[in-house]
Amino acid sequence: MTREERRAILGDEILAHIDALVAAAPEPSPEVVEHLRRIMTRPAGAIPEPRPAADAAYARGA
Repeated sequence: MTREERRAILGDEILAHIDALVAAAPEPSPEVVEHLRRIMTRPAGAIPEPRPAADAAYARGA
């Protein structure tokens, strides 16, 4: 669905409400980010073992 299709279905007021809810949401914890990273890197297979957040940052070149 394109942005224009969503806007036509939901309307500007609902989209503004959704944007406000997303903006108010807290940032995820490092544990949540690590858990999701493991799921997203292998969506159809075995989930790799977790690695410490410092190692993850180093692997990304941070």
